[in-house]
Amino acid sequence: MPYINRELSWLEFNQRVLEEAQRDDNPLLERLKFLAITGSNLDEFFQVRVGGLAILRHSGSRTPDIAGLTPTKQIGLIRERALRMMTDQYALLNETLLPALRAKGVHILSLEELTPDQRDQADAYFARLVLPLLTPFAHDPEDPALLLPALEITVACRLENPAEGTTRYAFVPIPGSLPRFVSVSTGEGESFVYIEDLVRALVAEIFPGETVTASSSFRITRNSDIAVREEDAIDLAGEMEEVLAARRFSDTVRLQVAHGTPRDLLRVMQAATGSKAGELYNVPGPLALADFMQVAMLPGQDRLRDAPWPPQPSPLVEPGTSMFELIRNNDILLVHPFESFEPVLRFLEEAAGDPDVLAIKQVLYRTASRSRVIEALIKAAENGKQVTVLVELKARFDEERNLDRADALQRAGANIIYGVKGLKTHAKVLLITRREENGLRRYAHLGTGNYNETTAQFYTDISYLTARPDYGADLSLIFNAVTGRSKLLRLQKLSPAPTHMKRRLLELIAAETARARQGEPARIIAKMNSLQDQEMIDALFKASQAGVEVKLNIRGICCLCPGSGKGARNIRIVSVIDRFLEHARIFYFHRGGDAEILISSADWMTRNLEKRVELMVPIEDKPSRRRLVRILETAFKDNTNSFEILKDGTSRRLERPKGQKRLRMQEVLYQNAVEAAKARENERAATFEPHRPPED
Repeated sequence: MPYINRELSWLEFNQRVLEEAQRDDNPLLERLKFLAITGSNLDEFFQVRVGGLAILRHSGSRTPDIAGLTPTKQIGLIRERALRMMTDQYALLNETLLPALRAKGVHILSLEELTPDQRDQADAYFARLVLPLLTPFAHDPEDPALLLPALEITVACRLENPAEGTTRYAFVPIPGSLPRFVSVSTGEGESFVYIEDLVRALVAEIFPGETVTASSSFRITRNSDIAVREEDAIDLAGEMEEVLAARRFSDTVRLQVAHGTPRDLLRVMQAATGSKAGELYNVPGPLALADFMQVAMLPGQDRLRDAPWPPQPSPLVEPGTSMFELIRNNDILLVHPFESFEPVLRFLEEAAGDPDVLAIKQVLYRTASRSRVIEALIKAAENGKQVTVLVELKARFDEERNLDRADALQRAGANIIYGVKGLKTHAKVLLITRREENGLRRYAHLGTGNYNETTAQFYTDISYLTARPDYGADLSLIFNAVTGRSKLLRLQKLSPAPTHMKRRLLELIAAETARARQGEPARIIAKMNSLQDQEMIDALFKASQAGVEVKLNIRGICCLCPGSGKGARNIRIVSVIDRFLEHARIFYFHRGGDAEILISSADWMTRNLEKRVELMVPIEDKPSRRRLVRILETAFKDNTNSFEILKDGTSRRLERPKGQKRLRMQEVLYQNAVEAAKARENERAATFEPHRPPED
């Protein structure tokens, strides 16, 4: 049974993001933003995925993946594909986006193009704010390895001493705290120079008595796939600090060098970084495409951006009414970012100050840099409530922030659990226990996204707020299992991973397969970020062979090979790439007309289903179910921002047939949110509320 390699599938996803940058019907700065995202995505891909493969190759592993590729073969194919993508990226930047920016008054200039006034600005900026931060490192041929910073631009210099007749080499890292684009505006439009050009032009000031005879820029990517040795870790927080330190000095997996670098400089760059020929990427333009987000976010350039889609208030959330009263009366489903994340924050903040709230339990994976969630939990602990927070220290690239958050919560009096040994905790759960007239009642927020009010503005996710007793009882058992190491026995409604979720999903797929074999209608519709688990893929193939209609909306990695023989004839896979990052996981199983509809924190990947604490939640509230089904259906009607995944793993943008009405999934969902909010506002305005005389 053919499968698609995970890494190559991810690169095809990044190509779809790049296609959004290539669309000339997108506003200019939105195109630049998408290009910057592809650069940032590739940085993380090389750090983590290529880094992991490099470790396997170094260990001598020849074990193939499900597509039959060894680590060495995968690294070779990744390089080939990444080089083609780099060609597309820089053709777009150099030939289209930079000229278009100039035409709109945004100039990124070479030093030779500066007016005398602009050059004076640049020189003054360098002397005042750059030079004091620069620290040169000498290159020693006898001991060439240097601990140069990763993902920051470094200037390599060839230095000659005329008095001594000697030549040597040095490196000058440019601190990441400095802006990449230095403003040299003169009142007409926006003008910038690259900071590395400025450093190269003035770097001689660091080396008095020597002449800089050549210089060039480079950038290294280090392996960040370094795991915590939990079995040996007495202090997990301390172990995480060691991992963070190790990342700064780990092996190089990519060396990006500016085009035209002299050969001798290239040799010392490779010697200093320990990089091999297969890790060298000669870049035909400015390094670090991710930094162009600084230009994409320029203030005062709204004419070059999409019209804003501000989050709408949910019609289910009445202003001024207690969140506890609202949730007690009805389940509330929110679709972010079309609907505001504010009710979730309000729910937690209200709990923190409510004297009847006795306990708050929450899982935190990623939070905002200035987090109202953390502030509310600290306030709750200081108010004497029992606050238990499971902080996942192994959330990649958020480890340092989570260490700081855990420390602040602990000082406030919260009980802190550092995840679960051997697993990452990725579930999105908040459980609040409140004392009420008829006893204790549990209230829950269950979601597909992180408790991060920043990303909630541009990730599509589902929030579900409920006071259903069986959901609360299940959540209590799950928290007890995590914090008290108690056994997780039979649950009433929820399916956690790694204990229950995969088995439940396979049962649901098998049930649809059995119905199809009996000639009954059978259908599976699923929306997720990634599909990689072999058992899940095989089950979907069997379902398709039996006649089950399988429709998958997968944003990123897809290791299922559609169209590969009879096994995939009933499988359709689409990927939606739009202004918001698709992040919600929604699953639908027809089940003979009595559909099972679920949301989840987990993708259908082995790591999620077997190696993480995740949660899958059945949605029983009828209005919420109808809304989730509409979201799924709309994903397959998108003829504007949707791609079809092909049998070779590549994708093709779906073209709108002639005469068919244009439909864009995210636009439809946003307009639905706007119309619902407006209808509720009109309903409130039409309600007559009599004035009553004051009571004596």
